[in-house]
Amino acid sequence: MTETPVLTKTDLTNPDLSHFVEKLDDGRARLNLAVEGMTCAACMFEIEGGLGTLPNVTQARANLTAGRVAVEWRDDAVDPAAVVGRLAALGYKAYPFDARRMESEEQQEAKFLLRCLGVAAFAAMNVMLLSVSVWSGNVTDITPEQRDFFHWLSALIALPAVAYAGQPFFRSAMRAVLAGRLNMDVPITLGVLLALALSVFETLNHAEHAYFDSAVMLLAFLLAGRWLDQNMRRRTRAVAANLAALKAETAVKFVGDGEISEVPVAAIRPGDLVLVRPGERIAVDGEVEEGRSEIDQSLVTGETAHVTAERGTLVYAGTLNVVGTLRVRVGAVERGTLLDEVTRLLDRAVEARSHYVRLAERAARLYAPVVHLTALLTLGGWVMAGAGWHQSVVIAIAVLIITCPCALGLAIPAVQVVASGALFRGGVLLASGDAIERLAAVDTVIFDKTGTLTLPEPELVNGDAVDPAVLALAGRLALTSRHPLAAAVARAAGATTPLAGASEEPGQGVLAVVDGEELRLGRPSWCGAEAAAARLAVADPEASVIAFRHGSATAVFAVRQRLRADATAVIAGLRARGLSVEILSGDREAAVSHVARQLGVATARAGATPADKIAHVEALRAAGRTVLMVGDGINDAPALAAADVSLSPVSAAHLTQSASDAVFLGDRLQPVATALDVTRRARRIMTENLWLAVVYNAIAVPVAIAGYATPLVAAVAMSGSSMLVILNALRARAPGRDPPGAGGPDGIDIVRAAPRPI
Repeated sequence: MTETPVLTKTDLTNPDLSHFVEKLDDGRARLNLAVEGMTCAACMFEIEGGLGTLPNVTQARANLTAGRVAVEWRDDAVDPAAVVGRLAALGYKAYPFDARRMESEEQQEAKFLLRCLGVAAFAAMNVMLLSVSVWSGNVTDITPEQRDFFHWLSALIALPAVAYAGQPFFRSAMRAVLAGRLNMDVPITLGVLLALALSVFETLNHAEHAYFDSAVMLLAFLLAGRWLDQNMRRRTRAVAANLAALKAETAVKFVGDGEISEVPVAAIRPGDLVLVRPGERIAVDGEVEEGRSEIDQSLVTGETAHVTAERGTLVYAGTLNVVGTLRVRVGAVERGTLLDEVTRLLDRAVEARSHYVRLAERAARLYAPVVHLTALLTLGGWVMAGAGWHQSVVIAIAVLIITCPCALGLAIPAVQVVASGALFRGGVLLASGDAIERLAAVDTVIFDKTGTLTLPEPELVNGDAVDPAVLALAGRLALTSRHPLAAAVARAAGATTPLAGASEEPGQGVLAVVDGEELRLGRPSWCGAEAAAARLAVADPEASVIAFRHGSATAVFAVRQRLRADATAVIAGLRARGLSVEILSGDREAAVSHVARQLGVATARAGATPADKIAHVEALRAAGRTVLMVGDGINDAPALAAADVSLSPVSAAHLTQSASDAVFLGDRLQPVATALDVTRRARRIMTENLWLAVVYNAIAVPVAIAGYATPLVAAVAMSGSSMLVILNALRARAPGRDPPGAGGPDGIDIVRAAPRPI
């Protein structure tokens, strides 16, 4: 197999990026780049705006969560190296995006931030102890020599601590300044460095006050916020390797008359003939030319029952061939397959920009210049008023420190952390930093059926109606099969010893001979139990049927996924909160209709493809609805990403979990309701925290400008406002109670999705 070229950082002096450019179907080209130094919404705006100035670039989208930028242009109209060069001119290092490399570097960055936080916190505690000694000494009997000693001891701790712990801010600020721009780290760096410089100057001149504690405390708080933000973004990153479990690396290709050869998937072309053996995952989209089997395509289409594959049947990459051997004529490989379509839809949906990010972009663009201008005007104003340069500089530094965005920066992350703990106790694991805000705004909840409203493993539902001896014998025979329906029979029977001499009949079932009598387990038609199976299907249309024959006696087993135990109560509770509830499933119409009637859900949509699901979600959003999507299958991943916010059970496929904003644990549906209760309370507290930060700035900034706050007082005020925000955030630990609203209509409207071409 031809390996994808790897571009190292040292190659970027003269990069050849042609191998990494993706040709799109409409004649455009696309390049995905990993970008170092993109830390906030202002960076995203800067990058998108800067790349948009390149001629012939049609789109540039920055993804802060993934740490990458997708750039598109008209084919052959842009040199990819020019894109990297433009980013370098903006102060950002870029290289071709590789998920594994990006994850590794993010882990290293997280460890570095944690070390910096530890150093800053340790230094802050020790310097604060020394400062307390100086404060108390200044009002008692401390000598100037003792005070100077404490100040120099503080400098000995603070200077190396800040030099190490401040690197995340210093590096970012330096890149910005060298690129001729400002970001939020520039005023932070100025405030810290000027506070240290002023402290050293004051110590050299035997002054009563030094501000080493201000600089170190400020840095510790800022690092805590930066680490929380970075950790949240790391957890939400979707790793491309999650698709590896569904993508076959090789396929068995017919290369001559009856001759086969195992070749890389990249060597397969449309029109080739491939062999798919039992238990193998299909590597291509194509049509069965010969053979008969059953295909498990639940992860891709959401269909619970196995699909019979025979001549003329279409099969898809990523699905599993269960029992028989198939010869498949290739229709599409890699690009153009159903699995590729799911991935493409997912990528498109992930690039959508939320309201919160757009709001943050505007705030971030304004923050840095406003802070600098305020401090500069303060300095100039005091100089013009006749104050000396020393006093004017001290006041300007106090303004820089007191306007530090610590309280504002912690207003949201502090609530996120506390609410995340409450959600964890309720069985919900957050994967996205702003999921709390988006969950709180939900007015429409869409559930997938299979594995979401129902439990992921099918169960035998009519075991009580079958003779225990018959069930025990059928269970032993079922142990010899890998079919999920047979596995459900074996679990229900508690079988542990398989029957000896059993064999599998492809596409039919398994058989064995015991004491001269033949035993069969499989298709009702193969076991002579068609009439009983038909009656059972009418009584329970959602159930899948498997039959057992012992001599002339037959038994029919109904297997289906059970509803989660509390599904009915949870759905009723959501409707009582005034939420609109829908079911959107790729499963059969009869199965979806049956579940909708059981739960009292007014609107249910059956037979939906991945494209149908994402289109329905986008239509609801276009109508002004705020959508929560709850699903577990690969086919749900694009819709999960397209929704305003999404949840998936812990049993969901890896890709689905990556596309989700949160994962819930256990076999109950209650965590969905818990998530909405906790987040609604958390959103109220976030709003309160933002107002606290605004009120703090409205009072503290004028005080600092008026010269009534030293850098030390400014640092204390900044820290005090941060502590107030954190204490208020602790109230998010207990879920709130929202008043119930009107429920939905009682009628059931089942809509069969029209087939859509992939």
